[in-house]
Amino acid sequence: MSNETIERRDFLKLALAGATVFAAPSLFRKSTSSGSDEVSPHSWAMVIDQDCCTGCENCLLACRAHNDVPPDISWNRINKDAESGERDACLPIQCMHCENAPCVNICPVKATYHRADGIVMMDYDRCIGCRYCEMACPYGARSFNWRAFTEENPSVPAWGEPEVERRPRGVVEKCTFCFQTIDRGLAQGLTPGVDPEATPACVAHCPMGARTFGDLNDPESAVSKLLADNHVHQLRTDLGTKPRIYYLHVTRASEEVT
Repeated sequence: MSNETIERRDFLKLALAGATVFAAPSLFRKSTSSGSDEVSPHSWAMVIDQDCCTGCENCLLACRAHNDVPPDISWNRINKDAESGERDACLPIQCMHCENAPCVNICPVKATYHRADGIVMMDYDRCIGCRYCEMACPYGARSFNWRAFTEENPSVPAWGEPEVERRPRGVVEKCTFCFQTIDRGLAQGLTPGVDPEATPACVAHCPMGARTFGDLNDPESAVSKLLADNHVHQLRTDLGTKPRIYYLHVTRASEEVT
């Protein structure tokens, strides 16, 4: 072994495997922030109108382009067999950026954490690939990188240009609400959810306007108004995760949908 080196990630995997046998209960600790004292005036959320969603998957393709997601992974997916109300409906699903996120609570190395504005983030340098977060997520919103993505991205440039680095092999990745777009837009004086250049790619590229993004702390934001004026639902509220993605109830009957 004297001529071999153990990379940090491999060492942590071995250490974690041994420690889990004796300390498994501690993995379920409550941990809802990155540990910093940072505060934010913003609280981001998304509202999806299932009446408007046609399942075109433009959101999926835009997400893959802007976040350089490989074609065998989907940060954004569309359940086209969802039943809602009087008709079948499309149900877009992605990371829900839960306020009480199981993935954050279970991560043994704090690789997944909350930003002050509510976005659930990933620190890929910290991630050791244990996949506890993937198993804990009740929405199936996380994907494990089984291999390095080295090929050309088929969604580029038709659906946008990559704005973040590709994730390495051996880590779990997921939707980040396009935090890089939000942060860049705010720095330029733009408003996420209003200005496309400051808005998550899935929202900005939806041709039907089925997605609305904005700040829950702003009562005048589009998301705040939608939540105030409509009956909405969230997925798996029975688990107490408090997701930040809301759905407007389907109201149209199937014969009205074209």
